[in-house]
Amino acid sequence: MDKQRLPLQFFAEDSQEKTEKATPRKREEVRRKGQVAKSSEVPTALILLFVFILLFFIGEWMLTQFKALYVKSLTQYIHQEVTVQMIPVIFQELSFQAAKVTAPVMLMALVAGVLGNYIQVGFLFSTEPLKMKLERINPLKGFKRIFSTRALVELLKSLIKVTLVGTVVFTLLMYRREDIFQLSQAGVGEALALLGRYTFQLGLSVAIVLLVLSMLDYLYQKYEFEKNIRMSKQEMKDEHKRTEGDPLIKSKIKERQRQMAMRRMMQQVPLADVILTNPTHYAVALKYDAEQMDAPRVVAKGTGFVALKIKEIGEAHGVTVVENKHLARALYAQVEIGEEIPEHLFQAVAEVLAYVYRLKGKV
Repeated sequence: MDKQRLPLQFFAEDSQEKTEKATPRKREEVRRKGQVAKSSEVPTALILLFVFILLFFIGEWMLTQFKALYVKSLTQYIHQEVTVQMIPVIFQELSFQAAKVTAPVMLMALVAGVLGNYIQVGFLFSTEPLKMKLERINPLKGFKRIFSTRALVELLKSLIKVTLVGTVVFTLLMYRREDIFQLSQAGVGEALALLGRYTFQLGLSVAIVLLVLSMLDYLYQKYEFEKNIRMSKQEMKDEHKRTEGDPLIKSKIKERQRQMAMRRMMQQVPLADVILTNPTHYAVALKYDAEQMDAPRVVAKGTGFVALKIKEIGEAHGVTVVENKHLARALYAQVEIGEEIPEHLFQAVAEVLAYVYRLKGKV
């Protein structure tokens, strides 16, 4: 019969294929490195939306402040003599007034930007993305990034965004074209009010469109992120070993613990008052001290080879061995090492201990 050779490389490839969802440990590792599912469009859309909403409420106040600054410049500063001492004073006053007017807008933009990132990734501080990596300045990798699938997707996103925003702006302007054409015949105050109202409508409409696009982009970024952090079956096995420990090492540790527990138990056998046997399958060593114990206590027990070892050590140290099949099996099954016997076995054990004490001449 011809022997068939199995192409084991196919099994190796399957084990390296990233088909499994990332584990919580892997997610935590990539998060510490600053790798999260995040869309840069969300903060941008929120900043635009929040700023235009703020302008709706404080627009008149800002206009008043700018008019006051304009009037002061034309009525007060224009008549002052320009000197080296006056220029810093005028510059400081104008800068303070301009900062006071623009501060609410800047603060709102800051809050919206932080909020846009927080609702996506929560609180995250990582210096990993700031570290110097030579691969980032590798021309070959840079060329691959430029002509990659991700770059093509980003290009399509930009084209869609420009198309939708342009369509919204064009539609609103066409809808208001008659009013816009008549601005040349309106007064300054009326024209400014009309332009402000149309600017607010345009800004709010564009912000809403960008917000919807940013939500779709976030879903796409989340999909890409989940795909990139997938793990192979071999990686999951390796992680399980790191988390739970090598099974071989764990089995050796457990074996060592069993050996230590066995030695401690065997050290208690010479201190027992009696050893109950089956006679060869079970052995239970009991000890009773009326001054320190409420009831007799099991100090050692075992089956098979362990039972024979308990009998051997007991006989070597003069411990009485009593054959009682039913009582030995009951004690082995119901009482753990170091525990006192249950109440329903008091009578049977008391009879055995009385027999042992009579043999030793204690009663």
